[in-house]
Amino acid sequence: MVVPPYFDIPPKAYGGVEAVVADVVDALVERGHRVTLLGAGEPGTKARFVPLWDEIQAERLGDPFPEVVHALKVRRALENLIATEGLDLVHDHTFAGPVNAPFYRQLGLPTVVTVHGPVDGDCEVYYRELHQDTSLVAISDRQRELAADLNWAGRVHNSLRVADWPFQPVKQDYALFLGRFTETKAPHLALEAAHTVGIPLILAGKCAEPPEKAYFEKAVRPRLTERDHVFGMADAVAKRLLLSEARCLLFPVRWEEPFGMVMIEAMVCGTPVVALRGGAVSEVIVDGVTGRICDDPSELPTAIEEVRGYDPAACRAHVLEHFDAAAAGRGYEEVYRDVLRAHREHTVPPATVEITVPDSLDLPAAARVMAGDRS
Repeated sequence: MVVPPYFDIPPKAYGGVEAVVADVVDALVERGHRVTLLGAGEPGTKARFVPLWDEIQAERLGDPFPEVVHALKVRRALENLIATEGLDLVHDHTFAGPVNAPFYRQLGLPTVVTVHGPVDGDCEVYYRELHQDTSLVAISDRQRELAADLNWAGRVHNSLRVADWPFQPVKQDYALFLGRFTETKAPHLALEAAHTVGIPLILAGKCAEPPEKAYFEKAVRPRLTERDHVFGMADAVAKRLLLSEARCLLFPVRWEEPFGMVMIEAMVCGTPVVALRGGAVSEVIVDGVTGRICDDPSELPTAIEEVRGYDPAACRAHVLEHFDAAAAGRGYEEVYRDVLRAHREHTVPPATVEITVPDSLDLPAAARVMAGDRS
């Protein structure tokens, strides 16, 4: 199992991919599989952990250098694992890592790649070039639909371990935005909706890279009032507290969000989600039960008022039924079996030839024939 080098597994604060992988790894180990996790940081799962860096590379997130070097480090580590222990397959959660897939294929290993990001534009070109060497896993039906002709091996929704998250039926009087500060996440729309209703808004999330800072200064800071609070990056403890006590989570996405992990994190805490339709939103939220799905930003204020009466227990039950890590473990197990079966069917064993050597045949001459000498 290969993860990016930027955060611990599980992450202490930001790190959606790392959080998902940590729970899936534990679920697979609990199902009896031997899993080796290649990444950075400190060990935090039930898998055997092989750190490839002295420390996490969080400060270089967005820099292509760690991503490319990490792919090289992974390749060397896997060479060693293949030679000393043997592996069934490689499951890669990074962006650059799958370029190693042709090498793994030569060593007899199939490569499974979970696509955690978008599949349009340059990304679609990239995954299409990997077509012959990787088996892709979508994290939502919508993501798969947007590039239906890629080499998909299946779809496994992102998940979490429900038991690790608090349930709080009594809510405080604030709405919450939790995510990166970008135009596509649209916290400015969350501010406008909260102000229309007259509810305070807490904004927690990542604002570290130059584009995020520029967007914050242009679209967020001018809209802040004395009732709003910019929390900053929330660690695992703070995030659970904020999500469990919020009246609702605001998720006004303006792009084809492949999944939206924060939606299930809110619902498992008993907090409904008010979202704009886009990406996998309609796969994650049960409209009218665990949240409201709006088609226009003007509908968000009414939805905030409406979800006040939603049942927190129904929100958590929905996550337990559809997005628990145990289900993701079973889903990936099924993908692995299908990929291994297809790999074995298409792997041609080396040709063998039986040669009967008569007693009268000159053996040196026979050796020349076997070597290809037809003279």
